[in-house]
Amino acid sequence: MAATERRRPAKAAERLRRLLVMVPYLVRHPGTKISEASRLFDVSEEELVEDLQLLFVSGLPPYGPGDLIEVDLEDGRITITMADYFARPLRLTRNEAIALYLRGTSLAATPGLRESRALSSALDKLREGLGPESLEDVAGRIETISGRGAEVLDRVRAAAAAGERLEIDYFAASSGQTTTRRIAAEEVFSSMGNWYVAAWDMSVDDERLFRLDRIKAVRATGERFERRGLAGAGRPLYTASHDDVEVRLRLAPEARWVSEYYEVTEESERPDGSLEVALPTKRLEWVARLLLSLGTSAEVLAPPELRDRVSELAGRALERYRGAPPG
Repeated sequence: MAATERRRPAKAAERLRRLLVMVPYLVRHPGTKISEASRLFDVSEEELVEDLQLLFVSGLPPYGPGDLIEVDLEDGRITITMADYFARPLRLTRNEAIALYLRGTSLAATPGLRESRALSSALDKLREGLGPESLEDVAGRIETISGRGAEVLDRVRAAAAAGERLEIDYFAASSGQTTTRRIAAEEVFSSMGNWYVAAWDMSVDDERLFRLDRIKAVRATGERFERRGLAGAGRPLYTASHDDVEVRLRLAPEARWVSEYYEVTEESERPDGSLEVALPTKRLEWVARLLLSLGTSAEVLAPPELRDRVSELAGRALERYRGAPPG
């Protein structure tokens, strides 16, 4: 049976975030027009309907007919029922509340965070609810961005706000090399536990995304730039370019997470439950390292030279394991 091709959907984490915001609003505002919800949540009507259709198989245990969320999309309007728990105040377990407090306190300590006042207010209420007996054991265990990392964040944010070009020394994990770049930093944002800056890289005359913890030095240039409107928070963490090489992989069921974690341009279901994906990359080295960690859970379909790099990397690793000198 041939693989089933389909349009690349939004990543599961992205759709979940949207639903967690949309559903409480739609429960409180029954009859909202699809067009209005599309505008309000900045998503196309087609994607909005696809997201809402997921709710038909969502609900509470034991997931019988009376336990699942109901969505009515008649006459261009949205009505959600059997989802009253979305309208109730959030109830956290003690461990969940402590985890939220720790992550929130770490984020609130970030220099220049615009939302710090509202976040600090929420943390005060959370701290009051937890009580001193719950928090006495976590004192001193909160890791915040500080030192050189905080200085880099402050300087890049200031340059982005002022429209000033920067010169940076940047370590690229894909190549293992540190290079000097001249960038026009536009948007600074946090995603998946890291800080990033979306910038125009003058050395390649193209858009690039830089992780702030990999910026080794920052220098002012005194040069100004005009903003190009680069996307910030919510954007994919991979910037496509004309230098991309397309990698095609077959992922076993236990390795399907790769298609959620990394940016892929195509994916096809196979009858055996595996997934074929097309993954763009500028360098094959990091993909080879990823494949080595996946072992037999992933198969290279293209390009052929990637198979050679994985074999070479595996051979070097085996030599080091055996204690043999590099050949």
